[in-house]
Amino acid sequence: MSSAKPVPGSPFPDIALPLLGGGELRLAHRQGWRLLVVYRGRHCPLCQRYLGTLERLRPGFEDAGIEVFAVSADPEERAAANVQAEGWTFPLAYGLDVEQMKTLGVYISPPRSPEETDRPFAEPAVFLVNPEGRIQVVDLSNAPFARPDLEALLAGIRFILANDYPVRGTLQ
Repeated sequence: MSSAKPVPGSPFPDIALPLLGGGELRLAHRQGWRLLVVYRGRHCPLCQRYLGTLERLRPGFEDAGIEVFAVSADPEERAAANVQAEGWTFPLAYGLDVEQMKTLGVYISPPRSPEETDRPFAEPAVFLVNPEGRIQVVDLSNAPFARPDLEALLAGIRFILANDYPVRGTLQ
């Protein structure tokens, strides 16, 4: 079971993730608006389609001033094979471990078989982090077929930016 779920308006956790091509992603330390899509991994065909949509919409996110990233628990080889097969151009982090998944508050699943994958993996999640490093929008799912529509998300982000819309869902 996952740890406490992320609280909107709280600081995005300071975790370091290796990036394909070198370097590391520390989303909490980046400037500006940033979007992190957590996906299940290469074994998930729904993830491939979702990230394909993200790739198609990436120019719109960038025009809105949103830096886009994705991450999974896949090891480097599987993540690289995914990028090669799918042609994604956004920065892709890999090797998300169980402790990092718990820190993010995502749902975690064990593999159903060795053919699926060889490690526990994160279920889908989306984090929009604002320039102050706080979680502006969070969406967590425990299944691959329940995730936010990326076109609607982009429209919502544009609304947030145009209207100085506050973080919602902060009453605990």
